[in-house]
Amino acid sequence: MSLEEGVCYTYEAALEKAIEMEEEGFRNYLQAIRIVKDRAAKMILRDAAADELDHKQKLEMALLEGHIKSSADMVKEVPTMNLDYVLEQKVISPGADGRQALAFAIHLEKGAIDFYQRLMKGCEGAPMAGLFQRLLADETRHLKSLEDLYEQHFLTEN
Repeated sequence: MSLEEGVCYTYEAALEKAIEMEEEGFRNYLQAIRIVKDRAAKMILRDAAADELDHKQKLEMALLEGHIKSSADMVKEVPTMNLDYVLEQKVISPGADGRQALAFAIHLEKGAIDFYQRLMKGCEGAPMAGLFQRLLADETRHLKSLEDLYEQHFLTEN
């Protein structure tokens, strides 16, 4: 999905763009699930795809209702480990294991974060910036959970 730098959208158009982004993420996960053979990898990708569907549904409800339901703590980004810089996996192969599936998911989530950061930057100072801040914060929480899972299983000191 291409996005012009510095563009600010109306509330509805912004939600439509976000819905497209979540749909694209879901489709990428679905494609990966169809490719991989490893059971653990499929489960990781399936959970990530379900998260994308959940995000998409929340955005669609916001489009219907005219606002996003969230609490104040949902606006802050959470720090991540930036594992996407260390992990080379940007495509997935049929022989991918759980580690490679997590690396793939981490890269997809980082792409979503970059997408929302560009939208937020384009709307800096506008009322729309708050919407993108919430969406960005949600994506950073999702990325952090994937990175935590990666750390727990693959970056152990033992």
